[in-house]
Amino acid sequence: MISIDKKLLLFINGHHSYIFDSLMLAATDRFFWIPFYAGIVGYLIWKLRKKALILIPLIALLITAADQFASGLVKPLVGRLRPCHEPSLKDLLHLVKDCGGEMGFISSHAANSFALTAFLMLVTRFNNPLSILLISWAILISYSRIYLGVHYPADIIFGWLAGMTLGIVFYVIYKVISGKIEKRLLI
Repeated sequence: MISIDKKLLLFINGHHSYIFDSLMLAATDRFFWIPFYAGIVGYLIWKLRKKALILIPLIALLITAADQFASGLVKPLVGRLRPCHEPSLKDLLHLVKDCGGEMGFISSHAANSFALTAFLMLVTRFNNPLSILLISWAILISYSRIYLGVHYPADIIFGWLAGMTLGIVFYVIYKVISGKIEKRLLI
């Protein structure tokens, strides 16, 4: 599996251009996405009204949980080097920017984006254009991490799994909290 992971990384990273370098740098930059996040918040407020008061703080907790799970727990436990820190790959990779932290398994970017995607898709019941937008966004961010040579494909896949799991857990928490609030308002 490690051999396949390296080959796939080198294939994706090896197909680069100036335009894609710029696009992938933007895709991986959290500040680039601020208008996107503001749009999501606006959409939630517009579509879900008072429930957004529960959702927005819960989303902040979800992203914090996903990030801490990936970076604070799994990366130190597993201790797998990022490809850009791997001595056997250093000269083979096309690096566009700094490598980042030493450890890469699992990808925090993948965990965070898929946690938010899974959570919001469950909240909005999959039946809106937001679902397609969120999936596309999360895949673009994840792909950019491999393209830039800072994560192996397995780092991304396991980041997706962790993120989706946390998204589901937080959706259950949201349903419990919103159900209790609705009961109190009816009494």
